[in-house]
Amino acid sequence: MTPTKITVNNNGSLKVEGDVIILDAQGNEYNLQGRNTIGICRCGLSQNKPFCDGAHRDGFEHTAIAFDLPPKKV
Repeated sequence: MTPTKITVNNNGSLKVEGDVIILDAQGNEYNLQGRNTIGICRCGLSQNKPFCDGAHRDGFEHTAIAFDLPPKKV
């Protein structure tokens, strides 16, 4: 089984590739209409939240550079 892949795009969305189920806060499932690649909004400007609609092009800036998280708390 191939793992789901999430890419943090520079100045843009989270690109999610693979088989995923997305739920709202009440546990209701979004109907992705068979999509296996979607964009999740990071900028908060989308009119289609939680999905990206390209609204970040008006001024969201973030350069995505991977780093190590601190050790997991036990």
